Amino acid sequence: MSEETVLQNQEMAAPKKTAHDDFNWNIGKRQKIAYTPAEIENYRGQYDATLSTVSENEIVKGIVTSITGSDAVLDINYKSDGLVPLSEFRDMPDLKVGDAVELYIERHEDGRGQLILSRRKAKLLRAWENLVNSFTNGAVIKGNVISKTKGGLIVDCGGLETFLPGSQIDIKPIIDYDAYVGKTMEFKVVKINEVIKNAVVSHKALIESDLAEQREHIIAGLEKGQVLEGIVKNITDFGAFLDLGGVDGLLYITDISWGRISHPAEVLTLNQKINVVVLDFDENKKRISLGLKQLIPHPWEVLNTDVSEGSIVKGKIVNIEDYGAFLEITPGVEGLIHVSEVTWSNQPINAREYFKLGQEHEAKVVTIDRDSHKMSLSIKQMSNDPWSIVETKYPVNSRHSGEVKNLTPYGVFVELEEGIGGMVHISDLSWTKRFAHPSEFIKVGSKMDVVILEIDGDNRKLSLGHKQIEENPWDTFETVFPVGSYHEATVLRKDERGAIVQLPYGLEAFAPIKHIKKDDGSMAELDEVITVKVIEFNRDDKRILVSHLRYLEDIKKEADESVKREKEDAEDQTRKAVKDTQSKVEKSTLGDMDVFADLKKEFDK
Repeated sequence: MSEETVLQNQEMAAPKKTAHDDFNWNIGKRQKIAYTPAEIENYRGQYDATLSTVSENEIVKGIVTSITGSDAVLDINYKSDGLVPLSEFRDMPDLKVGDAVELYIERHEDGRGQLILSRRKAKLLRAWENLVNSFTNGAVIKGNVISKTKGGLIVDCGGLETFLPGSQIDIKPIIDYDAYVGKTMEFKVVKINEVIKNAVVSHKALIESDLAEQREHIIAGLEKGQVLEGIVKNITDFGAFLDLGGVDGLLYITDISWGRISHPAEVLTLNQKINVVVLDFDENKKRISLGLKQLIPHPWEVLNTDVSEGSIVKGKIVNIEDYGAFLEITPGVEGLIHVSEVTWSNQPINAREYFKLGQEHEAKVVTIDRDSHKMSLSIKQMSNDPWSIVETKYPVNSRHSGEVKNLTPYGVFVELEEGIGGMVHISDLSWTKRFAHPSEFIKVGSKMDVVILEIDGDNRKLSLGHKQIEENPWDTFETVFPVGSYHEATVLRKDERGAIVQLPYGLEAFAPIKHIKKDDGSMAELDEVITVKVIEFNRDDKRILVSHLRYLEDIKKEADESVKREKEDAEDQTRKAVKDTQSKVEKSTLGDMDVFADLKKEFDK
């Protein structure tokens, strides 16, 4: 037989292989392998050993085994895999098979036997654990600032929203909250609420804790007189706060400059770097007092020797008090200009009206004490004393014109020239009128003609008069307004005592209140013209008393006397007529009596 034939015979004799040669033909009709109970128990034990024991409401780790269109399949080493929607992995856009994630077991099986998992709940639960741990143990957590809200910011800490107050953002005041939105920062939890699962976080607490060690280190090495570099972090009315590299120091406004400043902002700006000297510090209260002006010599120590008594200096007004003003020659060197050294005039000076802050003046040094850092100055001594020639220039009874500088209840101050002036008493304003106040006669700033009445060189005073410009009209008035004369008068002013009335020639008189009562019982009104009788004329006191009532009484009396005279005249005429008639009758009767007498004789015979 050929070799080819032998091979063919061998192939035909060998058993022929099929597709199901490996099938176990011992399986029963119900597809069950006939294992012994011992084998089954053994197999179950081996299977259970490969699975993890998990409980509901527990956080476990899972491995992504596959990703479908909307879900991720995760293996937690349990008898079944779980499905988690991809919407819960938005913070993991690069999620891929094999990634390990934490999951929360909600239920082992649902109605379909499916394992129910949640990554969102796992994140929230883990985030809350981290917040509690930070609050309890001071652990640092990270969060993303997602938005601005009233009073602060909202921070996402692992899926939980927390509140960051504006005061807890930084150790320095923050105004622009929007600049922090979108930033990832580190925080400490300073307050939690277990009931509503809410927390308050602070970034400032982290900074303060970092600075605490630096602060202790800096304070431990502080010495008075030590020079440090600081950054101006806050400016107030009373000074500035400086950051000395972890510890704050206070620079009072009085220690900023040797010269006067009204506010620290005149010298300092925020975030400015400056060198300061340590003046004092309190280790217990952690307060550090700083100085800036102490880094340079005191201005009095380097003041030019040319500044001496009698020298002329120039400066600006830096402070004004009731008693005078302070003139700053150089920053830190001031001299007092007392109100008595402003002008040669004896008229009081109001320093707050005469001087203005920042105003420049030249003055003469009167006294200087370099040890006490004091200097007195004078403005008036820049010129000669005008009172030395006042008697020559302004003799008594001479007439002059001046400017009204001031009004007082008792008179008018008139300045004749710089440093020389006098008072016109209110009684010397007019011969004819009386004024309750000089403002009724003249105003400040007006020109006024005056006569020099008296010179008091020792007290540097002039007595002036205005009415003396004209002759005294009262010599004539005595003949024009004698007592008992009648005149028309206009009511100018009234009070409870009486009324001031104006007589002819502008002369004013006084009528007591009961003497301005009219015939109908009413009182004369303002601007009403009435007839008055002069009842008193006092030339020396320049006073006239008048009465409308006396005028009315005189008229009534005159009328009564006129009626009486007319009656008496009538009676006289009647008596005269009767007498004439009687005389006629008597003559007739006597004649008849002679006839009767003759007849009687005849009869008697």
